This record gives sequence, structure tokens and C-alpha cells, in this order.
Amino acid sequence: MDTKYSFRLIVPAVLFGMVLSPAFAQDNMAPANTNYNNAPAAATAPASEDANAPAGQQMRAAGREMKDAGSDTAAAAKDTYHGSERAVKDTTITAEVKEALMQDSEIKASKIHVRTSGGVVTLKGNVASPDMAARAAQIAQQKEGVKSVDNRLMVANSSRAD
Repeated sequence: MDTKYSFRLIVPAVLFGMVLSPAFAQDNMAPANTNYNNAPAAATAPASEDANAPAGQQMRAAGREMKDAGSDTAAAAKDTYHGSERAVKDTTITAEVKEALMQDSEIKASKIHVRTSGGVVTLKGNVASPDMAARAAQIAQQKEGVKSVDNRLMVANSSRAD
């Protein structure tokens, strides 16, 4: 075999081995009970990081930690889904209340702002009379999904003193 050809194979193989060796090496330099926070050693490192534990125990501990992380991720995704679902429901309720208010001949001339959060409808704006404010709250309360109505409508004075 040609010596020049041998170096072309051996040198890259040795360099490749040197690069990968830290990935496969175990770090046994630090004692297992090293404590940098003055806390009990068991509280500072999970079993999967205990260098003195058998490999099977380390693998089981790592598996439990991964399962917990997966459970946390699933719970976060579920919360996000339910939050999005609630936002869609609130938007639908707001649209339905606005439509119902616009269909009422007396109220549609009023500028009523509708906002829904968690099924609670908030009405803001000015109306001509207390009866109109009560009617608007009643219309909102009748819509499906409405838990309660926060009626913040103000009665505007129609007479002015000049």
C-alpha cells in the first residue's frame, strides 16, 4: 500500500475520532457529591445526572424526566387550545350581541360598544334613556353563551342649556 495514500486515510480518521471522542466519553472528573450551593446533594442533581448511579437507573430517571417534560408540554398545548377556543367563543358572542342590538329599532341609533371576555359582555356608550340601557342589557343577556352583562351605558342628556 502506498504510504502517501495511507496518510490520506489515517489523518482524517484520527481527527474525526478526536472530534467525536468527547461526545462518547463519560465525565467522571467531579465527585458525585459536589455541592456548589450548600444544599443537600440529592436536591441539586436528578438521578439521571448522578455519575455513580448504575446506567439502568440513570436511563429510567432520564425517561421519567422526559415523560414529565412531555406532560408539561401537553398541558401547555391544552391550555393554549382552550384559550383560543374561549377567544373564538367571545368573538362570536360579541358579534351576535352587536347584531341583535342593531336589529332593535330604538337601540340601533345609539353608539354602543360591546366587548366580551370569558362570557361576560360589557356594554359601554351613551343611550337616550335608562329604559334603553336596560333593554340593551336584556338583549345581550339573551344571547347564548353570555354568563353575565356588565352594563356601563350612560344616559346622555338630550336637552342643553345654552
